[in-house]
Amino acid sequence: MNTTSLPGEPRAGRIDMHVHMVGNGVAGSGGWLRLTGWHRWLAGFMLRQLGVPGSALEGDLEGIYAEILVKLVRESSMDAVVLLAHERVHDPDGTPREDLGSMFVPNDVVLGLAKQVPEFLPGVSIHPARRDALDELERCLEAGAVLMKCLPNCQKLDFSDRRYQPFWERMAESGLPLLAHTGGEHTVPVINAALADPRLLRFPLECGVTVIAAHCATKSGALDPDHFEAWAAMLREFPNLYGDISAMISLNRCGHLRDCLRDGIASRILHGSDFPVPVLGHRLWLQGWIDRATLRRCQKITNSLERDWQFKLALGFPEEIATRPAKLLRLKNWNTWA
Repeated sequence: MNTTSLPGEPRAGRIDMHVHMVGNGVAGSGGWLRLTGWHRWLAGFMLRQLGVPGSALEGDLEGIYAEILVKLVRESSMDAVVLLAHERVHDPDGTPREDLGSMFVPNDVVLGLAKQVPEFLPGVSIHPARRDALDELERCLEAGAVLMKCLPNCQKLDFSDRRYQPFWERMAESGLPLLAHTGGEHTVPVINAALADPRLLRFPLECGVTVIAAHCATKSGALDPDHFEAWAAMLREFPNLYGDISAMISLNRCGHLRDCLRDGIASRILHGSDFPVPVLGHRLWLQGWIDRATLRRCQKITNSLERDWQFKLALGFPEEIATRPAKLLRLKNWNTWA
């Protein structure tokens, strides 16, 4: 795969700040992918939406996926995407749990791709319980990480654990934002659903970290607790708290999407797609938020990054949700964006 291209000036500085890297380690990255049951079916469905054969799960998935993603970004309204690594599960004492979790995408995968592709900005993933967590944080900062992403309910991470204070303080000092999954989750195995409560983010916020609550603490399944209003209340207390509306153009997570346009919330919203999560806007039409013509126009867009963006514009979200991330991300190592 040749993804190298010359960096150019951004057209408008639009960033999709929530795009997942996917891989299986076949090409030697050190990552892995272990899928069973529902999660294997879902992964196959996501790949088919991209036009990728299911056999890619056994081949060089990282290479195939990255090549497709580069093309989609360049054919979309986005100027860049934050490409996210995926940390392993760790016990609170720092022991990595290789027996848990469904995938591991090492930080070097996204850091390396970002050096090749100017449209990729590296979002690393570091469990602060790791015995080398601070060393890994420093290494990733030096390599140009623009944010750090964690899924607490899936990676066994309690953000409120006081042992992580030096880690949060170093993140705050360096200007590296935390993208924290909040709310329900069904695309990767959940270990402790209670850890997705946005109120657990209070400690890193108090340490000065800029925190972005992925999905604005919305529910993903019918039985998930709804933490949206708890997150919205925290916005009034913490000026360093934001939310992204990734995966919220979907049948299961769009319930609070229009609430994100409310006064006091709209100015703290960031654009993210959660690619490769499918973009399905049918519930937006069923709830009367868009008309049938808009549903058909947007749903016919084959590029799912662009489809997600056009649905959000149709709902009344402003361009600023895609330009605002550039003000929060640690972009000083990326000359095209600094």
